[in-house]
Amino acid sequence: MTVRDLSTSVPRQRRVLSVLVFAAVLIWIDTTILGIALERIADPRTGLGATPGQLQWAVGAYALLFATALFAAGALGDRYGHRTILVLGLLCFGAASVWAAWAGDATGLILARGLMGLGGAMMMPTSMAIIGATFPPERRAGAIAAWSASSGVGVAVGPLLGGVLVDHFWWGSVFLVNLPVVALALAGIAFVVPDPKLAARRRPDPIGLVLSTAGLALLAYGLIEAGQDTDWARTRVWAPVLAGLALIAAFTVFEWRSPEPSFDPRLFRNGRFSAGNLALGALFFGITGQMFYGNFYLQGARGMTALETGLAFLPGAVGLAAGSPLGARLARRHGVGLVSGIGLLVVAAAFFANLTFDVDTPLAWFCTVGFVSGVAMGLAIAPTVAAVIAVLPVDRMGAGSAVNNTVRQVGSVLGIALLGTILTTAYRDRIAPALASLPAAARDAAAPSAEHTRAVADALQRPDLADSANESFVAAMHVTAAFASLALVLGAALLLVAFRRRRDPGPSPQTPEVVLESV
Repeated sequence: MTVRDLSTSVPRQRRVLSVLVFAAVLIWIDTTILGIALERIADPRTGLGATPGQLQWAVGAYALLFATALFAAGALGDRYGHRTILVLGLLCFGAASVWAAWAGDATGLILARGLMGLGGAMMMPTSMAIIGATFPPERRAGAIAAWSASSGVGVAVGPLLGGVLVDHFWWGSVFLVNLPVVALALAGIAFVVPDPKLAARRRPDPIGLVLSTAGLALLAYGLIEAGQDTDWARTRVWAPVLAGLALIAAFTVFEWRSPEPSFDPRLFRNGRFSAGNLALGALFFGITGQMFYGNFYLQGARGMTALETGLAFLPGAVGLAAGSPLGARLARRHGVGLVSGIGLLVVAAAFFANLTFDVDTPLAWFCTVGFVSGVAMGLAIAPTVAAVIAVLPVDRMGAGSAVNNTVRQVGSVLGIALLGTILTTAYRDRIAPALASLPAAARDAAAPSAEHTRAVADALQRPDLADSANESFVAAMHVTAAFASLALVLGAALLLVAFRRRRDPGPSPQTPEVVLESV
């Protein structure tokens, strides 16, 4: 099939892009804004008293549904129209935000967050497909870059906005900020955005969706349960892990044999595609885990307010925004492997620098490490994504572009599950001696997390116990940061090896016939 030149006028292209960027900011704001509220949600006095496992699920449910539903969203957009699926995604996101804001318990919050992830998954590949159909080839790369830059805006705005809301209202207010964004985005889509469809529509992939979702959910469940039980020999730990791995393997085989796969594993036969995706997965594995423990470190161990925490994370967001365009320029001159590989190594070094953090560490040092890490992330992400996208067939613009985003979200799911479990296990091991002298009921109440320990310490008027909780948490954070750093080193090695010389860029793209329906 060939592509008909259906690109719109330049002014309208800009309007379409503006609406899509505005809608995309919603995804990235909600990726980061919950982190600011975690300390409050975990506190049994001011929040839901959520356990570490429940908090891991509150964060991980979003990434889990986001990762697995991307397959279906791209295919449904190709079949029923990308604007239609984008609108449904926004409506789903808005409804779930209301549910999350007034969730009465941790279970309700987890379910609402999963529904928000489903809405986000419906928005991302459809936006990419609309950009691909609206912009001619010579302007498409710049449009995708501008759309991708929305992540930097969301990462920067999310913690700051969340800090203001948590400090002045209740924790659920961080979700209500989504509603005006959803309303304005829907209005813009109705008047500006076209509805591209592939002339040859692909079938939905319900079997793939079920296998991938169930596999990742079981794997994450087993890893999180390991942190709660601290015993890998328990059936409810190893059985879900093995079952999850088996379902993921079955999903891969099913997609490989499918004539029209939503997730095409054949693409991974290309060395650069595989290395780039795995490296990005390792990066988001570390980023998500670090953000999880970083919020508890600043608000819990250091006693900072939510707004102060948001400001402390701002240098990292600024560094990411600065590093992304710099990485793209340097990669054109020195190659993706060198630039992105070194970027990942610098991020690994920044994570390792977390081992210098203590309850009294100067905040300027925390912000400096965050800024350096953010710049290095930008150096790594922008060139690697560009290299990975380059091998994706154009006729899979919807479902095909979801592969890269899916791998990153899977990295986020595993980062929360595994690094969160390491954090919980390490904390329980270190706080145990300080809890040994407490009555059994108080010991059980204090054991789940540092927030629970501080609540018991406050009730018993034991400031020494609160100090032990802070010291134990920081020690556990050091262990977790070391594991995150190791994952980044492995990702950097993959990039440096795969991109050490020029290779076949991958399968030749095929161009689909795209129809832009009138608005």
